[in-house]
Amino acid sequence: MLEMATRRCHVGIFDFFQLKVIAIDDQLRVIYEDNIHFDKDLPEFGTHCGVHVHSDKLTVTSPVLMWVKALDMILEKMKSSGFNFSHVKAISGAGQQHGSVYWKQGASQILKNLSPDLPLHQLLKACFSVSDSPVWMDSSTTTQCLSLEKAAGGAQQLANITGSRACERFTGNQIAKIYSQNPEVYAQTERISVVSSFAASLFLSVYAPIDYCDGSGMNLLQIHDKMWSTTCLSACAPGLEEKLGPVVPSSSVLGSLSPYYIQRYGFSPDCKVVAFTGDNPASLAGMKLKEGDIAISLGTSDTLFLWIQEPTPALEGHIFCNPVDSKAYMALLCFKNGSLMRERIRDDCASGSWDEFSRALKCTVVGNNGNLGFYFDVIEITPEAVGIHRFNRDNNKVPDFPKEVEIRALIEGQFMAKRIHAEKLGYKI
Repeated sequence: MLEMATRRCHVGIFDFFQLKVIAIDDQLRVIYEDNIHFDKDLPEFGTHCGVHVHSDKLTVTSPVLMWVKALDMILEKMKSSGFNFSHVKAISGAGQQHGSVYWKQGASQILKNLSPDLPLHQLLKACFSVSDSPVWMDSSTTTQCLSLEKAAGGAQQLANITGSRACERFTGNQIAKIYSQNPEVYAQTERISVVSSFAASLFLSVYAPIDYCDGSGMNLLQIHDKMWSTTCLSACAPGLEEKLGPVVPSSSVLGSLSPYYIQRYGFSPDCKVVAFTGDNPASLAGMKLKEGDIAISLGTSDTLFLWIQEPTPALEGHIFCNPVDSKAYMALLCFKNGSLMRERIRDDCASGSWDEFSRALKCTVVGNNGNLGFYFDVIEITPEAVGIHRFNRDNNKVPDFPKEVEIRALIEGQFMAKRIHAEKLGYKI
């Protein structure tokens, strides 16, 4: 995701299927909003939902130049609309966590000498040693994850260091795979960015540092002292610290906007670039969560995130650095059996109607008279379980429930699981 801010604040977002921009004034009122949809607006890159799913069904990537061209397009649309770029006072952003971008040797010199007569995607087309970037959906790095956990002294010890056990989609393991399978490509790479720092680099015309929050989603950062872990770096690839560069607080002002944008679009020379961060930390900041708050996003996968002061890293869930307070943390839990599981029970027990589903839920009592269910159509992330498991008030397993009981058992089971695992990560009710 990408984000910007102005005197009229200007905000934009890179997620896995679109680049979105929002302009707001100093009263946080939206004055401009638009997006570039990768599949629809950039069909030449041949993506589906913004990605390429490879033949092994595990490797998932996105074309780097597609992201660059999307930025060109959104800025040209704003220019054509008459948007006054000279009012922009600062630019920041958010990008999908865990994705990585590989800058080729010599790219930094090209970045520093951008001609305002040409769009970015033409100027930067030779700047990347990896043309398709690994993204958060990639799950092809199991071998690398096992090696990283072994080097760290086990899964729990790695979680104690980095906030998470080794995750296939996390950036460190993606880097380790590239080094293992394509050492010559790794050798040709002078800088590795995450998606957020990549976007910031485009606006600075120099390599932007990774912020603490996105760094803590890489299996590489020591979350307590905010430094790269020598053990984890060495387990992934040689010379990795130099290729990653420094880490900084999410609120850091990185510098002034590149002259390229001043000359091409009319931005003010006083416009600043603030550190970009990941989409999950940006959600915590954007919703103005504070300690004691908890937020749940109900989607295909349900995501729970919360502000915590004293983290307790576990084998389930993740601890990231906090984007608002660098001394605090955010916990994140992902549950794969989310809306699709609820829709399946809706179809089975409420004739496919959410109204009927809601009526059934309201006609049963809180606590469901002791009946409890755990519903996993696909193997769950938190906990690692599968199948439908129903228990009556005597704690005996039963094969089925009446429809109304089934609906409440599903909802109460899902939310109790979220509370239980949040408490394990340090959340105090």
